[in-house]
Amino acid sequence: MSGVQDSLEIRFRLIDGSDIGPKSFPAAASVASLKESILSQWPKEKENAPRTVKDVKLISAGKILENNKTVGECRSPLCDVPGGVTTMHVIVSQPPQEKDTKVKSDPKQHKCVCVIL
Repeated sequence: MSGVQDSLEIRFRLIDGSDIGPKSFPAAASVASLKESILSQWPKEKENAPRTVKDVKLISAGKILENNKTVGECRSPLCDVPGGVTTMHVIVSQPPQEKDTKVKSDPKQHKCVCVIL
């Protein structure tokens, strides 16, 4: 791997089309550390901000990246241009706590009634 770059320029594309970065990351950086960077740089004016690293999914070259992998392991030889900027898509998954509490608090919501004539 002598020809492999030591660092990558990465831009994070949010769901609304805005970007965080680009910023340089070492090839040995973990995906979890990229997510921590996203959390610290998340725009304050945006709604639905992730609370933890587990709320963030990163997609690069059509693959969801695993937290324990390094940037170098996730790099796609077809998509990454030496000296170019890699764009990773950021998906925020919110826990479905609000929906569960609404269903549990209103038991009449799913009531079935039969009428025999």
